[in-house]
Amino acid sequence: MPKKTPDYDNVFKTMKYKHKRLFISVINDIFKKNYPLDAEVEVLPSEGYLTESDTVDGSREIEEQISDFVMRIGDEVYLLECQSYDDGSMTIRIAEYAFLVARQSAVWDIGHAVFRMPRFSVIYVKRTDNTPEKTSITFEFPDGQTVDYASENVILERLTKEYIVEKRLFAYIPFYIARYEKEIVQEGDTGRAEGDLAYFRDEMVRLHRAGELSDGELIDLAGFVNTIIAHIADGNKSEERLVKVMGGSVIETEAERLLQQGIQQGMRQGMRQGMHEGMIQGQAKMIIEMGQEDGLEDAIIIKRLQEKVGLSLKEAQECMEKYGRQPA
Repeated sequence: MPKKTPDYDNVFKTMKYKHKRLFISVINDIFKKNYPLDAEVEVLPSEGYLTESDTVDGSREIEEQISDFVMRIGDEVYLLECQSYDDGSMTIRIAEYAFLVARQSAVWDIGHAVFRMPRFSVIYVKRTDNTPEKTSITFEFPDGQTVDYASENVILERLTKEYIVEKRLFAYIPFYIARYEKEIVQEGDTGRAEGDLAYFRDEMVRLHRAGELSDGELIDLAGFVNTIIAHIADGNKSEERLVKVMGGSVIETEAERLLQQGIQQGMRQGMRQGMHEGMIQGQAKMIIEMGQEDGLEDAIIIKRLQEKVGLSLKEAQECMEKYGRQPA
């Protein structure tokens, strides 16, 4: 059996923070919009709710459920939920997430409030006979009024690799391999999976050369693909074959690893000081932005700058002042 880890969620979360631009085409495809791919995207705070669940010993424990992705483009708010399996509680969770999102922008005065609900969609990485075609919520009021609120679900298994590339649905590429889970886990014939991965690799390189994918997007997408492969294969013989297609196993995202590798090689080769400093600053800026998105304290981010980039305490503090968001 594949490892019971949150790798699907982790990949989705990392993409939304580091490469939110990739979701513009996803929004366009799901909701029939036509936003330009350089539109400004704002990732909104993901609020959660508390729920009880059973533990092994029969007791109850409180867990917090957090919505996957809330984003604003223009004056529209979108809620995307990535699911790797059918979940009977998905509809009620979407209703709660949607209300929490609407509450953030609610308008009210004495005796009256207006809640503007977000557009939403559930993205199913894998499909079973129970996977719903749409998510539908009905609000029923005491006076007999009802309001139906529904959205088509995205079932990734139905999307062809050609369609994903044609529509520039790059955010789906890391999860495409999940349709071959059975073959990978059982170490069966993975020829089709390897062929599809090679197709995505070649198309991503082509679009990178055409300027449609940045360096970081290209390398991270390949790294995310290999993260999902490693999750499914769990170290079996299929993993090595499939990972080689995208170029090696990934522990941290390839963009970060290669950036660090480039710094070290540049130092050994006598790279010009200005270029070296620019790379250092680029890595420091990325660490600060990711840390603040995750809600880390400044002291923790400064420590990471010292450990991962090799900055002195003073240099790390100066980078925080230069690149960090200041409290409102």
